[in-house]
Amino acid sequence: MSHTILIVDDSLFIREALCKFFEQDDFDVCGEAENGKEAIDKAQELHPDLILLDLSMPVMNGLEATRILKRMMPEVPVIIYSAFADSSTEKAARSAGVNALVSKSENISVLLGKAHSALEPQELRRFQPFSINAHRW
Repeated sequence: MSHTILIVDDSLFIREALCKFFEQDDFDVCGEAENGKEAIDKAQELHPDLILLDLSMPVMNGLEATRILKRMMPEVPVIIYSAFADSSTEKAARSAGVNALVSKSENISVLLGKAHSALEPQELRRFQPFSINAHRW
């Protein structure tokens, strides 16, 4: 069974690339958004199985959007995909309800793997910080 995903990034180039990679991995990209506010609107409309958010976006960033999304739909996993992260970001992400953080410097297979893990039954899920190989700023 194919899972639906909402992809949110302010870069059209990154959104298009992510759509291609997720579709090749048997996901159904049900929607795209370019900021956190649009993500909230699209999530309410589309009810995705998974939400992938950039951290740094105009209008509303990924952490602010996650806090709202988790109140609206707590069962839907959220992954933050970002070029920016440090230990305080990881702590804020965990507090906001993010299921996993993935660095944009990682191979796409890491993101796809964390997406599949996030969709496992809830009792098997836990917060997934950046991998040890990821570059930290």
